[in-house]
Amino acid sequence: MDAFRLLHRLLAAGAPAMLLALLSACSGGTPPPAAIEPAAGEACALDGMLLADYPGPKAQIHYASGPPEYFCDTVEMFSLLLRPDEQRPVRAAYTQDMGKADWREPRGHWIDARSAWYVHGSRMQGSMGPTLAAFARAEDAEVFAREHGGQVLRFEQVTPDMVDLRGGADHGH
Repeated sequence: MDAFRLLHRLLAAGAPAMLLALLSACSGGTPPPAAIEPAAGEACALDGMLLADYPGPKAQIHYASGPPEYFCDTVEMFSLLLRPDEQRPVRAAYTQDMGKADWREPRGHWIDARSAWYVHGSRMQGSMGPTLAAFARAEDAEVFAREHGGQVLRFEQVTPDMVDLRGGADHGH
């Protein structure tokens, strides 16, 4: 039986729950993996720096295979996610909500990186200099920008030029 006939029979039989299950199975509807708190002594995937040794929001990327990769700041996460040559499928990306986490020693408070609000150009420093502060709530990002400078952006508004690790973001890796 072809997919169209199966779909028609499901609708005719009044089985919307079964249809939803079928559609989610066809679309690979597995939920993204949850954020995982980095282990003590976890190092940055790009430069080997220990995450716990530096201030500011950290990040993690979960690829389709393998363990998550951790980053000592959001600039590194964005530099990978916005790279046109990045070929590995990303299942999830997380950063820390600086509306709740302590800037000097952020722990926990992981949020979906794609739905976060960011402040670009603030006076607050991350692991290697300027970074993008991340927030779950727009109001927290706006308060941070008023106090520390910078512009409030959504994920889609962050450009590769803002996170260029070749010196454009003061990252001397």
